[in-house]
Amino acid sequence: MQLELSQEHKDFQQEVRDFLATHLTDEIRQNSAIQASVRTDVDTATKWSKILAKKGWLAYTWPKSMGGPGFDITQRYIFESECALAGTPQLNNMGFRMVGPIIEKYGTKEQKDYHLPRIAQHEDTWCQGYSEPGAGSDLASLQTKAVSDGDDYVINGTKIWTTGAHYADHCFCLVRTSSAGKKQQGISFVLIDMKTPGITVDPIIMISGDHELNQVFFDDVRIPKSNRVGPENEGWTVAKYHLEFERGAIAYTPSLKAALENVKEIASKEPTGTGEYLINDNGFNKRLRDLEIRVMSAEYTERRFMSALSRGGNPGANASISKLMGSELNQEISELRMEAVGYHALPFLPETRIPGNNTAFPGPERARTATAKYLNNRATTIYAGSSEVQRTVVSKQILGL
Repeated sequence: MQLELSQEHKDFQQEVRDFLATHLTDEIRQNSAIQASVRTDVDTATKWSKILAKKGWLAYTWPKSMGGPGFDITQRYIFESECALAGTPQLNNMGFRMVGPIIEKYGTKEQKDYHLPRIAQHEDTWCQGYSEPGAGSDLASLQTKAVSDGDDYVINGTKIWTTGAHYADHCFCLVRTSSAGKKQQGISFVLIDMKTPGITVDPIIMISGDHELNQVFFDDVRIPKSNRVGPENEGWTVAKYHLEFERGAIAYTPSLKAALENVKEIASKEPTGTGEYLINDNGFNKRLRDLEIRVMSAEYTERRFMSALSRGGNPGANASISKLMGSELNQEISELRMEAVGYHALPFLPETRIPGNNTAFPGPERARTATAKYLNNRATTIYAGSSEVQRTVVSKQILGL
């Protein structure tokens, strides 16, 4: 496993830094910094997505054959690291990160020719229709049905926890096309235009005050069968391939390292009441150093996986290790951040985190998002497969237990 960057990769790192210094405006950075959601507000995210798309870097995980920049694994890691450290917006990545690779692997030529360029240029945004009220982590128990009617499917049912459904143009969705056999059988993977008649989106407001989740209802929604990706009743195979990309982002640790730096900055400004700053408190410092060591461990684990990926592998079950480590460390760092700001964490004013809102936060700027991020991050060990599910995957598929 090579730890030092080659000169070529150092040159690329400088290119990314120069690009960010030129194009990441103060407005975009500031609008991103005041938010706690897993997605930056639509207007800010769209501005940044369009800037990346013009450069050809929005779909940065894609090879050139798909219309991407063709970054190697190390370049992707560098790009993610520099973006995290610079404070770029949290984008809706369900198009380029999730459904794009699915369409490339399982889609028809017509699906590829239409959807991939639109994703790469941010002409369409996507949401994911997987979880249901009675089928969250047990995804195979889904009951949303797609009944065959000539050249169409007629869909009835509901999806829940659907991030970004209130502004998405399309939804990639798992539906039940047959009840025969095991519950993993009879599932199909379809693409749905969110403007199709019969779709209703109801908001779900999180405890942090953010609107990122929704429940989506399908009432006699008619879509052409040409919107199915992969063979009928084999959507489970498609979904498993997709989940590797959802759970196995190349790098969780760049954002974790950036979050730790933020905690350090806060601790260097927060007094303890004894004339010292929090950063010099032995108890706090011990917890901070412990987290740094664990983030470093997660980083080397990621790099080991990256080495395998660079040799042509896919994330596989190792994606569950990255997801498990990343989500739990994220929660612990956000908890330490909230503790660091002390009583400044008490005000609950979600409106102060909306770009352009003139409500002032009654405390130092460093505290504005601390509690909201802590509350929002309660979901990280649930979405994309709970920590319990990840441990089951690791125990069975990696440890052979």
